[in-house]
Amino acid sequence: MVSGIRAPLKIKGILTICVSLVVSFLGVSHAAEKAGELPVLFDLRERIARPDLSGLARLRFLTTVDFPPFNFIDQSGRLAGFHIDLAREICRELEIEDKCQIQAVTFGELQPALEGGQGEAVIAGIATKAELRQSFLFSRPYLHLPARFAANRQAMGEDMTVNGLNGKLIGTVAGTTHEAMLKSFFPKLDIASFADRPAMLAALRQKKVAAVFSDGMQLSFWTASAEAAGCCALLDGAYVSQRFLGEGLSIMNRRNEPALTQAIDHALLELSRKGRLNEIYLRYFPAGLF
Repeated sequence: MVSGIRAPLKIKGILTICVSLVVSFLGVSHAAEKAGELPVLFDLRERIARPDLSGLARLRFLTTVDFPPFNFIDQSGRLAGFHIDLAREICRELEIEDKCQIQAVTFGELQPALEGGQGEAVIAGIATKAELRQSFLFSRPYLHLPARFAANRQAMGEDMTVNGLNGKLIGTVAGTTHEAMLKSFFPKLDIASFADRPAMLAALRQKKVAAVFSDGMQLSFWTASAEAAGCCALLDGAYVSQRFLGEGLSIMNRRNEPALTQAIDHALLELSRKGRLNEIYLRYFPAGLF
């Protein structure tokens, strides 16, 4: 079994996943074959050789505890989440379970801990940026976090579709990639930009805007929350763009360990091919993000 779990931080609650989403991509995207399934990010005809890991003393995954449902402390006080299950499956696929550990640190400690040799891999939702690529290697992406529209039911009336947004005011957060993406993808929509996310969501709840455009995962949590009180729902359609949202979630390794990065890519491809990556995804996003 994967061992060595260390969790110095605590959180008080676990977000409830209650999402109702349908596939509809715009930009660089791959549609899932069935509603709710994880879009396939790998060419399943590809072959990635598994390097010899016999010389690997241990594989320590570094993560955090404050990014539910990806990594968090569950009600029993154990480290849990999508990333935790994915790390365990990678170790099983590589047949190195006895060498694997998962350690939790604060987000700010992730990069120094990896650089300092306190771990071999970071699996914590690190954004793949050009400056980081100068110092680290990254696995293939295993998940995109799409942008979504959430709309006020009363403000939208009977047409709860993206087409129904025409002529209505759409909210977003000023200065964000989602604002830029909205203006680029939907230049004809009337847009109102807000100082922060709480102000944007308050305007949506109060029908000052008919809909908002933001991070799909965060909107799925909010629309299902007591704060929203059933006022609003996600519209069909999920939007991804490497230009605006990056390459997706990846696992970060030190630059002097290309064989480990290749091994992780091999494991991710095999987990995708065998459907086990999709099983983990549906465990934490039962109705899907797309």
